[in-house]
Amino acid sequence: MKPWARAELIRPALDRLLDSTDAPERMRGDPVELPHRYSDPQDVEVAALLSAALAYGRVDLFKPRLTRLLDALGPSPAAVARDSTPVELLRRARGFEYRMTGPRDVACLLYGAGAVLRAHGSLGACFTGHYRRLGDLRAALGAFVDELCAPDFTPIAGARAPTRRLKHLLPHPGRGSACKRLNLFLRWMIRGPDGVDFGLWRDVPAAALVVPLDTHVHRIGRFIGLTRRKDLSWKTAEDVTRRLRSLDAGDPVRYDFALSHLGISGTCAARKDARRCAGCPLKPICRYWV
Repeated sequence: MKPWARAELIRPALDRLLDSTDAPERMRGDPVELPHRYSDPQDVEVAALLSAALAYGRVDLFKPRLTRLLDALGPSPAAVARDSTPVELLRRARGFEYRMTGPRDVACLLYGAGAVLRAHGSLGACFTGHYRRLGDLRAALGAFVDELCAPDFTPIAGARAPTRRLKHLLPHPGRGSACKRLNLFLRWMIRGPDGVDFGLWRDVPAAALVVPLDTHVHRIGRFIGLTRRKDLSWKTAEDVTRRLRSLDAGDPVRYDFALSHLGISGTCAARKDARRCAGCPLKPICRYWV
């Protein structure tokens, strides 16, 4: 890979941002806190899949609903997904309502996860198998989504295919989506363990990860020169990741948590703001101030 001329300028600034980020404090405003309730790897996987897939919109709105959903699933969400009938899954999910997502969508997600658990033993074994066979993270993620959507969902959705909303929760990377929430799930499972990410799937290298591109990481990435692209697509996620890989080839998405929370917290404004920008570690490399 051709060296990136700005790498030696950007790396120290991002390292300062990482060092200044209070991860335990920020986790209270992040869905990753919820899978940390569990110790069994299968329960962590299922809770993480639910937490990532349903993490859209404002965290203060979706996180309480996710918490109640996990409470309804009891101490072992993996056992519920693997062993429950469709009727039982609908019963467990019946209290979940968030924007366009309802109980049937959640029940379909659990039903798909349960089918994967029965076939492979764990979600990690399924994804890792696809990654070994295909040798590419995007292709493996597409195959993983296909398996989650493969069962006959008639008992839940009234048709063999899953609900339309499940396809929103599990976007297919082959269609060009940045797949922010699915790449977030992969980051949680593959990176670490570092107190935030779990590092459960040791046979998939962190070097292969693609940044979970949300509006915050995209906006800040444009400010500091990680990309010039204006769309939230898989190509843009790859573009940002390519630059981050120039900074750390073995762990390109290690800055993601800090970057995203710089935006989520409102610390980084969408415009030049002398007061809010004053103490920002990225100010020396931000296009508004350079």
